[in-house]
Amino acid sequence: MDASRKKELIAQYKLTKKPMGLFIIRCKVNGKCYIEGTQDLRGRINGTKARLAGGFHPNRELQKEWQDFGSENFTLEILDYLEYDKDETKTDYKDDLDLLKMIWEERLSKEDMRFYKKRL
Repeated sequence: MDASRKKELIAQYKLTKKPMGLFIIRCKVNGKCYIEGTQDLRGRINGTKARLAGGFHPNRELQKEWQDFGSENFTLEILDYLEYDKDETKTDYKDDLDLLKMIWEERLSKEDMRFYKKRL
């Protein structure tokens, strides 16, 4: 592959919009869940798996139970996607993701889902 083609592919990759939204980690043992929103679902999910496996996830309660129960007792799945705004100038979707997360937390709370504490 020549250098100009490589530069073209790199530039094209940087312009690619990554899927954004919410993912959920559920504990099969006690039914608790952890929800996180991100502008890069694939990257954040991979990072979360690595942090849990390495023992340094910021949510200490989730981390402790991950170590106590084992990774096989947890499921991780994409909960919802957030579409990009038609306005191409918008680059920060943090508020939109926070709102989507609150909606899902309220919805799951009505189904008696328990959540890992925000920060310990």
